[in-house]
Amino acid sequence: MIDMSLWPPDWPRAHGEPRASGEFRMTPDDFLVEEVFDFAPEGQGEHLWLWIEKRDLTTPEAVKHVARVCGVRPRDVGYSGLKDRVAVTRQWLSVHLPGRDAPEAFRAQLSDVGIVVHDAQRHPRKLKRGVHRANRFTLRLSGEVASHPDLARRWRTLCEDGVPNYFGPQRFGREGRNLVLAQKAFARGWRKRDDPHGMQLSAARSFLFNEVLAARLRAQTWRTPRPGDVLALAGTSSRFVADDIDATLHERAARGDVTPTGPLWGRGRLESGAEVAAEETRLAMQHETLTQGLEAAGVRLDRRALCVPLDAPSLTHETSDRMTLGFGLPRGAFATSVLRELMHHPLL
Repeated sequence: MIDMSLWPPDWPRAHGEPRASGEFRMTPDDFLVEEVFDFAPEGQGEHLWLWIEKRDLTTPEAVKHVARVCGVRPRDVGYSGLKDRVAVTRQWLSVHLPGRDAPEAFRAQLSDVGIVVHDAQRHPRKLKRGVHRANRFTLRLSGEVASHPDLARRWRTLCEDGVPNYFGPQRFGREGRNLVLAQKAFARGWRKRDDPHGMQLSAARSFLFNEVLAARLRAQTWRTPRPGDVLALAGTSSRFVADDIDATLHERAARGDVTPTGPLWGRGRLESGAEVAAEETRLAMQHETLTQGLEAAGVRLDRRALCVPLDAPSLTHETSDRMTLGFGLPRGAFATSVLRELMHHPLL
């Protein structure tokens, strides 16, 4: 069992401890996230897709409001990504409305609860989870970090090398509560009706992945291919096992063309080989309650990149103690993992 009295774990940063503290997400307007898609609604079909901007609402809360206003069940509303409450989020939702339009006053009714509809387009299919390509973030930070001389060096290094792809603290809940619930659920036998959104399963997998990434960071191999590594090709879902590591592969990793991956635990055989597989298995077996619980729940083994690049990064100073960061991250990566490399904060 994980000793929750030691929460949060002391997972290492890529470039040592930050030298400054700062504040973020003091208000929803300080944390803007916009989903990026590779496609657009076709303009016809049974589903009405809504490009919304929500404020101070979780995605499930927004789904319930849209379902109520449009007179459908929440399960008839689709979304791609779950977004935080304390933020301004722009994302598509889909509503199954075959043969009818949304109520005439639906925009005004949604506006009353903090949801602005910027666009509405028809599409033949429901929006499914995880189909957006990336998220674009605009984050406002304040405090000593904004003027600290160490900031520029750290930001430049992250822009060049990428960021450790840790699952952020949101995945685990306040004081690791989702992980506590997962351990209790696995001890008695996980049941979907007790965890309908799979948050307990996600917390367990995320913790195990973070443990592997932390070990690679301590060994300074989180960006460096090792024999037996499963390498992901940048910008694709393709990956391959690297049995032989040569200078060419090291060069490709250095420029971000390929990156090592770590396991998202579940049923199945590890794709990795050699000492990489042995190390991943050893780390996982230190938490057998989680590994066995995930396997018993039927979760399938998968992989996740250990390093993610910052897309089109920008840094703008507003005042001596206030600045704005802009960057894109692949779907599933956490902006809080970027902030963790730049500053100290109790929630990071």
